[in-house]
Amino acid sequence: MTATQMNAEILRNMSIIAEDENLLKRAAKYLRKLVAEKQDTSLMTEDEFFAKIERAEKQPGKSFESVDELDKYIRSL
Repeated sequence: MTATQMNAEILRNMSIIAEDENLLKRAAKYLRKLVAEKQDTSLMTEDEFFAKIERAEKQPGKSFESVDELDKYIRSL
């Protein structure tokens, strides 16, 4: 199904939903949820997650002798 066909289907369904206030409220709530998921940049696929871990494991580590040293480093970033 193309994007144009999906848009047409959504608009057809919305014209039916528009006649029922309760259905409109439910649809609006669900759409807000979808938008929030899309905007959440922490969401990633399983493959993306494991690729990120592999990249991190290849990077050299950094260690600190004390909390103060760690604090100083973080504040310098």
